Amino acid sequence: MPSLKQQVIATMKSRDTEGPFELYVTRTPGYLWALLFRRLRVHPIVVTVVSMLIGCASGYFFYLPELKYNLVGMLLLIWANWYDCADGQLARMTGKTSQIGRVLDGFAGDLWFFCIYSGIAERLRPEWGLWSWLLVVVAGVFFHARQCSLADYYRNAHLYFIGAANELERSADIEAEYRSLRWISKDWFHKLYLMCYASYTRGQENPTPQFQKLYNNVRERYGHSLPSELRTQYRTLSLPLMPLCQILTFDARVGVLFLSMVVGLPWLYPVLEITAFEALRIYVNRRHEKGCKTILGLKD
Repeated sequence: MPSLKQQVIATMKSRDTEGPFELYVTRTPGYLWALLFRRLRVHPIVVTVVSMLIGCASGYFFYLPELKYNLVGMLLLIWANWYDCADGQLARMTGKTSQIGRVLDGFAGDLWFFCIYSGIAERLRPEWGLWSWLLVVVAGVFFHARQCSLADYYRNAHLYFIGAANELERSADIEAEYRSLRWISKDWFHKLYLMCYASYTRGQENPTPQFQKLYNNVRERYGHSLPSELRTQYRTLSLPLMPLCQILTFDARVGVLFLSMVVGLPWLYPVLEITAFEALRIYVNRRHEKGCKTILGLKD
């Protein structure tokens, strides 16, 4: 019988995009929850919704100034993240994967951090006034969102090129499906969803012009049957960036959040998003674009 580690790895898309911390601290507990949910016949989307509620509740405990309550918020956020891992693992285990499930999974994280930012802003407001809200809005909307979006896009690109998963979609394809549907029909909700999803995908594509040239060229020439030499070439470019993308998504970001609460400086978290995390995003973006240009055979 496979070991627990082997069972967990079997539910992951690729080891390339998951480090040891993710394997042992997030994916393994998530897998154990997924086993329970499968036994109870819980649908993956239900798990996603529950993770939303738990993650949003953590925001209230980050609003409170006492460390003991902040610790409760930390535990709730960790719990929500385990469920966030479990829903994807459960979907792959049961074959209940869906496009709406992937988008809802991403929306859950956005909702968590909306509540967390709101808690931080209200905690700072007695001393900072409305400047606290300006800080978190700038950090969340203009920095956090695009950092996570780009990191998620690069991870999906990596999975596509190594043949581990095919969740990399083009906004033009999504828009074509969107235009094929009518508002006054039973498909109105799906059309609304496609409109939002296309906008999100365009936001991922805009900072990656060289990758778009490479991806469109590859899709036109090979479809999804990429030659092994190209897969190896892209993996050589992308693999060193995967740990940096992990930093830009959840684990390191939450570590900074927790540290800011422990030292009693909640403003430190959004400030580091605006500075250190943004500097890392720019570095990853430029390095990836340069690598794509090399693969295309273009000169600087």
